Amino acid sequence: MATMTDSCRRALVEAIHSSPTQAVIYLSGGASQALGWLMSVPGASNTVLESVVTYSRMSMIQLLGKVPAQAASSQTAEEMALLAYNRALKLSKPGSPVLGVGFTGALASAQPKRGDHRFHVSTRTSDRFWTSTVTLTKGLRTREQEDGVSSQYLIKAIANASKVPGTFVPDLSESEVPDEYEKKFDEEEELKQLLSGIICFKVYPFSSDTSNVERKIILSGSFNPLHDGHLKLLEIATSICGGGYPCFELSAVNADKPPLEIPQINDRVKQFEKVGKTVIVSNQPYFYKKAELFPGSAFVIGADTVARLVHPKYYGNDYGKMLEILLGCKNTGCTFLVGGRNVNGTFKVLEDFDIPAELKDMFVPIPVEKFRMDISSTEI
Repeated sequence: MATMTDSCRRALVEAIHSSPTQAVIYLSGGASQALGWLMSVPGASNTVLESVVTYSRMSMIQLLGKVPAQAASSQTAEEMALLAYNRALKLSKPGSPVLGVGFTGALASAQPKRGDHRFHVSTRTSDRFWTSTVTLTKGLRTREQEDGVSSQYLIKAIANASKVPGTFVPDLSESEVPDEYEKKFDEEEELKQLLSGIICFKVYPFSSDTSNVERKIILSGSFNPLHDGHLKLLEIATSICGGGYPCFELSAVNADKPPLEIPQINDRVKQFEKVGKTVIVSNQPYFYKKAELFPGSAFVIGADTVARLVHPKYYGNDYGKMLEILLGCKNTGCTFLVGGRNVNGTFKVLEDFDIPAELKDMFVPIPVEKFRMDISSTEI
């Protein structure tokens, strides 16, 4: 028979799964029961995009991309949460609130520990970083019990970050007072983080489309200004794909121009708000990098972009390098929908280009009778 704690915990997990938040969870050194609790309640796929347990030192080094100063520390938990947040952005459905969770612990072990038994939890959402450290009373619990209480605490932290109310309280003793730290961001701070590469993109889900599709149909450009041609093109591309989530993508960082200033980004984003269309602001000007950010997406491009994509000149005159990079795009599940376009005064379509055989199925033509991309290159 379930105890009150079990039923409260289950109710909290059900509430988490009913919320729109999608999460990536990175754990090390404890809270393992939390994953079981999350996964065993129906609806887990609504919430959990990915969970990784970095138990060995090498696993942690690979995740962080460096040797941590201290594995069980609030700094490491925060770094894990930020990595998880960026990963969640890439894996989530467009427009869903995303959450990155980092947990690292130093709990009771077979060999008695000299230091404190403690754990650190960090959560990152679009507008909030929250970190908490709990020092446990040594000798009060077994390893399994310490894992249990840290798991309870983690579930509560996920609920709080998902804005899920709940009366469930972890079984901490009176002396085990969490040391919490919170930092909130406004939109300007978030865009600063984007420009500096701390976060990989920001979604403005202005579209009223609430369909459950994961595949994005993306039209990238500078949108200075946005006009009807862009809107029509994305609409046609979405119909050619047989559906998907249409969104525009504005790179704040340009390959050959200075990055956009925050007021410029805001002005361009407002255009999409007016027409009720979702726009993603990223910091990647190159399509092979966009493919990593938006795996499985269909990108809408003009024939002039194809000319650059399949020309070794843009890869240091190295055909092999070009092929390797574009095969990398293909391996992410990305495709390119190509519209006819004037290139150096001549109207070109996909069929005019010599696409390497290995890449041909990655490119799909937009029939000329459906759309001609007679839009200047500065506008798309």
